[in-house]
Amino acid sequence: MIKKLFIDAEVADHPQTRDFCSQAHLPVELVNDPLTLYKWINAADDPVQRGKQVLYLTRNKGGFLKPCPGTREYMCCDYRILHIASFCTMDCSYCILQSYFHPPLLQFFVNREDLDAELTAFFQTGTVGRVGTGEFTDSLIWEKWTDLTEYLVNRFSRQEKSVLELKTKTVAIDRLKGLDHRRKTILAWSLNTPAVMKSEERRTASLEARLSAAARCQQWGYPLAFHFDPMVIYPGCEVDYREVVRRLFQRIDPQNIVWISIGTFRFMPALKSVISRRFPDSTIAYGEFITGLDNKMRYFKPLRIDLYRKMVDWIRQAAPDVTVYYCMEDEEVWQKTMGMVPQPEGGIGRMLDDSAAKICNLKP
Repeated sequence: MIKKLFIDAEVADHPQTRDFCSQAHLPVELVNDPLTLYKWINAADDPVQRGKQVLYLTRNKGGFLKPCPGTREYMCCDYRILHIASFCTMDCSYCILQSYFHPPLLQFFVNREDLDAELTAFFQTGTVGRVGTGEFTDSLIWEKWTDLTEYLVNRFSRQEKSVLELKTKTVAIDRLKGLDHRRKTILAWSLNTPAVMKSEERRTASLEARLSAAARCQQWGYPLAFHFDPMVIYPGCEVDYREVVRRLFQRIDPQNIVWISIGTFRFMPALKSVISRRFPDSTIAYGEFITGLDNKMRYFKPLRIDLYRKMVDWIRQAAPDVTVYYCMEDEEVWQKTMGMVPQPEGGIGRMLDDSAAKICNLKP
């Protein structure tokens, strides 16, 4: 997929740059002014496609640890993002990154010394934390070029207060085998129905492949998590989602699952034109949507509640003690589907912290 490597001239001699180039075996071009690269990406008929075909090695100048960009209108889980890279080599129709990054350019940040310093400072605070690399990119698409994941797993294994979540739609798990993770790294997979995967998730692993990879990581002692997000409403979707839940618990021990998140498809209005242009056969953006409190298009609330209630019931039947939560929903949805509402200030975060402490052996 990646055809060329662009390198910020400022990091051309960085050790991580040299290591990356030695593994990538791609044509290289130095970049003195990134604006020229950005303009070239934006000049393409399909900037998103062009942005996935090249990779820019540069420095993260804005800091690695960031709070999750939730909104006050919906309940957030107080997640911390570890911003190790931007964009993705896979191609999902619903991906917000298509309209989030300007330009939509695949970037990897090589200044690991700054990343290490930020992690050191964070760990020294003694804060219980949930940290993940899968918000602005897929956590494991970088495995064939860099030892970043091995570094992070080892780094988190040497402390007792926080967990690292690696969220993916790949099966790039081979480097994880044999690492002394001490259960401080959670391997997480986004799950959907085979119909959605086939029509909306280009170049991703199949459902069976993802579940098989999760089962292998479980054998290696890793705690797991799963994210049914975005769930898509379509004729027959309930039967399909129930089958995915059945297959999940056929392969995975519920006692090893730290959490399962649920969320339905939602999008900023600008994404609709991107989907229609890049995925002309997709109907994902043409459901029964209304404008939510965060100005995103969301399924009509009664439709969300109906599907959520059934999804929670299916999960509870198979795993009554697994922690289930919603990504960016309101109190009414929680009450009508789970019969409870987390405390408005940090309630979801504490619920997830407690689950991580129990399953990942954190020290509060």
